[in-house]
Amino acid sequence: VQLQASGGGLVQAGGSLRLSCVASGGAFSSYTMGWFRQAPGKEREFVAANRRSTTNTYYADSVKGRFTISRDGAKNTVYLQLNGLKPEDTAVYYCAAGNPILSAIRSKDMYYYWGQGTQVTVSS
Repeated sequence: VQLQASGGGLVQAGGSLRLSCVASGGAFSSYTMGWFRQAPGKEREFVAANRRSTTNTYYADSVKGRFTISRDGAKNTVYLQLNGLKPEDTAVYYCAAGNPILSAIRSKDMYYYWGQGTQVTVSS
């Protein structure tokens, strides 16, 4: 499975962005799709996930209520809507695909495929 992320950019605090991740080369619906982010000097961290074959979504506490993950099966695309952006949201955002068990859905080690990342920069 190949993943291509896009949609990052520079935005002021309080602004919004929508990230997209297009999947190809695999059965999109059979994978749990996740978004992770990595700020300079920090570990890659979980942001959000949509569990395969369900509409169930999961979020990091730091983004709950501000970010929304969704997927469009017809377009093999997963989205991450980022609202109410804060400077601490600045990072490279990565989409990922895998089949983690529910208890491990936030673990980056459970995802097999990764996109190339898209930079989100939030100015204060």
